[in-house]
Amino acid sequence: MTIARSVVLFVVAALFEIGGAWLVWQAVREQRGLLFAAAGVLALGAYGFVATLQPDPHFGRILAAYGGVFVAGSLAWGMVVDGFRPDRYDIAGALICLLGVAVIMYAPRG
Repeated sequence: MTIARSVVLFVVAALFEIGGAWLVWQAVREQRGLLFAAAGVLALGAYGFVATLQPDPHFGRILAAYGGVFVAGSLAWGMVVDGFRPDRYDIAGALICLLGVAVIMYAPRG
């Protein structure tokens, strides 16, 4: 159950961080206005709180692992929201990052 909870928290954190960054991007680069920027800032703040709910007590480990989730999640967000089409190297890189997440977070430790 702990791994399932951790994975769900990574997904929720990714939605907040990537979504927040996308909203700020839309506000600044696409001139969508202050409402988009404010929503983005709130989402980015929510990401910070969600990350603290991970069961592992080590900040460095959580943030390092989240980096891999962010890579894969950003590509997925781009596909769903912006019509981005990753190439095989994007996909291979994302899979390597997710393997790194699994090693960092879920490898047995004594």
